[in-house]
Formats: sequence, C-alpha cells, structure tokens
Amino acid sequence: MTEPHDALAPERAADEQGHGDPAHGEHEHGGDTPEGTPEPGQGALGVATDESVADAELRSALEALLLVVDTPVTSDELANAIGVDALRVREMLNEMSAELTSAHSGIDLRFAGDGWRYYTRADYAPYVERLLLDGARSKLTRAALETLAVIAYRQPVSRARVSAIRGVNVDGVIRTLVARGLINEVGTDPQTTATTYGTTELFLERLGLASLEELPDLAPLLPDVDLIDDLDEELSSDPRFAKLAGKASDSEGAPDESSPIGVADDLENQD
Repeated sequence: MTEPHDALAPERAADEQGHGDPAHGEHEHGGDTPEGTPEPGQGALGVATDESVADAELRSALEALLLVVDTPVTSDELANAIGVDALRVREMLNEMSAELTSAHSGIDLRFAGDGWRYYTRADYAPYVERLLLDGARSKLTRAALETLAVIAYRQPVSRARVSAIRGVNVDGVIRTLVARGLINEVGTDPQTTATTYGTTELFLERLGLASLEELPDLAPLLPDVDLIDDLDEELSSDPRFAKLAGKASDSEGAPDESSPIGVADDLENQD
C-alpha cells in the first residue's frame, strides 16, 4: 500500500480495503453495532475504554511510547499499553499526524506497513545524513584505537580487564566506542558478573573483514627472537647503556618498600 501524504488517509485506506491496522475496518459488517463502538473481540485487546484518561494525557502517553519503539506498532498495542479503547487511540494518532504535517515538523508520524511510528520527514533528511556521516568520518583517538584493539583480540572482555591491560581508566573511551557502534555489550563475566564487551558487525565492515577469524595474528607483528637477542648484545656493549645496567644491578635485591614487591617481602618477613 502506497503511503499517501494525507495524514488521515492511512487508517481510512485500511478501512476501505479491510486490512491494515488490526481490528480496524470491521464495523461495516456489523449493521447493529453503532458507529464508533468496537465489536466483541475488537478494540484494545479486550481493555475497556477508560474515560479517566484525558485527551492531553493520552496524547502525551502516545508520544512517549512512539519514541521508544524500534518497529511500527499497531493502535491495538498502544491502546493496550495505555488502557484505553483502540478507536480512541486511532483518532488521536490521526490528529497528531495531521498537526505535525500542517506544522511542517521535522518529525513525521505515519501508518506504514502494519503500524504507527515516528519518522524523519523527507524534507529534512539531508541534515540528518550530514550529522551521521560527519560523525562516522571523524577519526578515533589513539586511546580509542588501542582500547578497540584490546577488545577485538580479547573479546569478550570486561571494562576492568581492558583498563588493567592498558593501565589507564577506559570508561570514557568505552562509551565513545559504544556510541560509534563499534562495540557493544555481549554478556557478563561468569566470575565477576561484570559486563563484557565485543566488537560489532560495523567494526568488521569498517575493517573490510568478513569475520573475526580474518583479524591479523599478533605474532607476526612482534619482533623476532633473534632480533631481540642481537639488540640485547648491542645495547650491552654500548657504553651509554653500561652505567644504566650497573645501576639496575646495584638496586636488585633491595626492592623499594613502596613497590608491590617490597610490600610483599615485608609482609612475608612479618610472618
């Protein structure tokens, strides 16, 4: 069904065709039923009309519900949540839709598919695209990239574990990565019950990967063992590093009392 521009048309069109919003358009078959009175089994899933809910409260309740739904919702479902008759909800939705259209609001309330939902009005879509695309193009900080790398290779991993690996607090960085859609909550740690994080499909898409198995191995990125040995010999023979090595050996066996090792030794001696 092609969505018309008239905000009142969706419900009317559904009535004429005998489908659309559930439980709507059935009254034409019941000649003895007064117009505007739901037939048995129709309305807000059996919830009687509650006249104590004023129109202003009904409107506000509908606005609140429509803001949190991810998919179109029927007038019956909305009516059941509020506790009023579905016919009254449909009338209010049509009225709200017409007012938004006449006011040229950036929000468009319409009946599409099998229910009602808020949409961005097409006239203002370019502004939304600019905001979202600019945010997607902005670069991540070095701290965010390091945190993302830890999560990618150690997932599922808790925030505390990431902080321990990086040696800094990562609360703000985690929030940024979640807001960017690169990571999300994937469960809880069985031992600490802390929330664990993992990468998303968007993360793979941005890196051009089909799955996490395509992440490069860490081993090839580390120096070769022979290279480390050669570097160690070179530094040992360099007089500039000889003094540093001597100072380090002198300090061995006498750990700083403020260090974790020194504190552990003190506790052990006391025993």
